[in-house]
This record gives sequence, C-alpha cells and structure tokens, in this order.
Amino acid sequence: MNYRSRVDGESDERFDTGACGGESASTVAREGATLAVGRDVAVPPAVAAEALRDTRTWPDWGPAIDGVESDDRYVTRGTTGRVRVGGAWVPFRVTACNGRRWDWRVAGLPATGHRVDSYAGDPDRSRVVVEVPALAAWYVPVCRRALDRFAALVEGGKGDLSRDESSDDGSRTAVDGDN
Repeated sequence: MNYRSRVDGESDERFDTGACGGESASTVAREGATLAVGRDVAVPPAVAAEALRDTRTWPDWGPAIDGVESDDRYVTRGTTGRVRVGGAWVPFRVTACNGRRWDWRVAGLPATGHRVDSYAGDPDRSRVVVEVPALAAWYVPVCRRALDRFAALVEGGKGDLSRDESSDDGSRTAVDGDN
C-alpha cells in the first residue's frame, strides 16, 4: 500500500520552521543521549498512540515523509516498508514497539523514537514525544513542526485519521496509492 500527503498547500516550505520560532506548542528537553521533542494533545493516550503508529497518516503529519509503503497499517515490532524522503524511497524497519512506544531504523540507521505519555488524572490528554539522537539535533525543528501537524490531525478528527475510502461493497481502498 502506498500513501502520500493529502494536506493542501504543501511545497518547498515543508521544512519551514517559522511556526517553531516561539509559536509552536512543542518543547524540547534533553533525556540522556536524546532530545525529547514533545507536545500535548487533547486526546486520550490510546487514541494518540494508535494515530502515531498509523503508517497511512505519516505523510500528513511528518514533514520529511512524502509517501509510505508497508504491508502493515499500524506498526508493530518487525514492521518493514519504505518511506519516500526527498524524492527517494528508503527502507525502514520498526525495531521495538509496545502499545505506546516505537523505534525504527531508516536506511539501516537508527532513527527517531516515538512515544505517548499519559497524564495522571486527565484521561483525555496526552503528550506525544519524538526522541531525536543528540547528534541529529538539526532535526528538532522538523520534529516540532511534525508534532504541531500531528496535534492538528488528531484533535481535529479526535483520532479518526483513516485515509481509506470505503467502496460500495464494504471493502477499503487506499487513497493516492501508486508504486
């Protein structure tokens, strides 16, 4: 299956960091050898976690990802596929995954970690975090933009980010699929 961004107005500004110059709701904190880029979202942790693992929505919220091909809609440990980054298709493999956290390798290299934290006493709010290796600090503005876009998607649809369209016979077909 193949999915591409359907967000209108995408252009060379995909990596625009203007929204991150103080207007982003995300924060960055050092956690050992990683930088944790986090943002609160107004959805329960289970909803945020499911949306974060949904490969069909990655191009909609991930500024670096132009397309995804994977047999798995929701990543689990061992999920493989490829992502289109800067016009080139590169392989990925999910190396670790539990319900609310997953890590991956892209083009054979360790990449970002992804997790959803819950708030005690507030079941309708969560914090989505992208963990960036400290050596890749240059990638933090991209992650901040991604989290702002992710929040807009999950809060706008309250987690229903399906990029499928149902046909009359009840089957589901991918939107914007090509090889």
